[in-house]
Amino acid sequence: MLDVRRLRLLVELSQRGTLTAVAEALSYSPSSVSQQLSQLEKEAGVPLLVQVGRRVQLTPQAELLVGHAQAVLERLEEAEADVARSLTTVSGTVRIAVFQSAAHAVVPQALTLLAAEHPSLRVEVTEREPELALFDVAARDFDLVVAEQYPGYTRPLHPELDRVPLARDAIRLALPPHPAARRRGLRRPDPVAAALPKDGPTELLRLVAGDGLRAAADMPWVMEPRGTASREWAEQLCRRAGFEPDVRFETADLMAHIRLIRSGNAVGLLPDLVWAGEAPSVQLASLPDDPTREVFSSTRSAASRRPAVVAARDALARAAARSEPPATHD
Repeated sequence: MLDVRRLRLLVELSQRGTLTAVAEALSYSPSSVSQQLSQLEKEAGVPLLVQVGRRVQLTPQAELLVGHAQAVLERLEEAEADVARSLTTVSGTVRIAVFQSAAHAVVPQALTLLAAEHPSLRVEVTEREPELALFDVAARDFDLVVAEQYPGYTRPLHPELDRVPLARDAIRLALPPHPAARRRGLRRPDPVAAALPKDGPTELLRLVAGDGLRAAADMPWVMEPRGTASREWAEQLCRRAGFEPDVRFETADLMAHIRLIRSGNAVGLLPDLVWAGEAPSVQLASLPDDPTREVFSSTRSAASRRPAVVAARDALARAAARSEPPATHD
């Protein structure tokens, strides 16, 4: 008889690639993982691992066994969900991974709803980059992920995960609240800065309405780190407008983006969710074609009927609906 716990270790190894990564994920020691997999080889009666340099590689028989093991683990998760659905209260623990602006805008309201409606449910929330979080949900480190997808950028698809839309989030050009503050951050005098009046309405907003993103070509920019979907999308948007953005500030913290823009040191691209329904503290201008990012939730198909996951998704959807878009200055 094959041991289910050892089968899970084999599945984890196929996903994470190394014994050390499996040990870290499951709070085991690498030697313990190795011993359990050696025992699984004896149970299966065939070699499952081969040494390749400093790493181990799954044999064809192990790959075959992984497919069956995944099906077994899914059925067990479905069984747990069915048992939980037979209860009259939603309880247990649901682990949610979220990206930063969702953590600010949607999660607090969702937690309030869940605490009022399902007091026996424990909710654990961890901020995670969507790319990593989707993998972590597939690997059973989390039960649910709230992720984002930018226009023209499709995240890797995990066949074992579903995808449920949560919100459409407009992305706008964010500018400092006062023309005088904006001038302090410029790398050199330019026609746009020279045309701005010291008092009265911001001239730049009018220029953006006419010229689009090109009106901010000579400004210093703040963007998220290289390699992130938001950074790749923002750079491509600027290039399509005919310029290479002067990125002087690089941070994943959107609260830092807001402060840099508000202080007149940068311009940037901000999603509406970052305001969590509150009044924006910077000027916002809509962009040509009104780009939006998709906010969605994903879970393993086997866990999608689990009452805790269903309740969390329902609360997140209602919280997202209450996060009204901010007023813009077009």
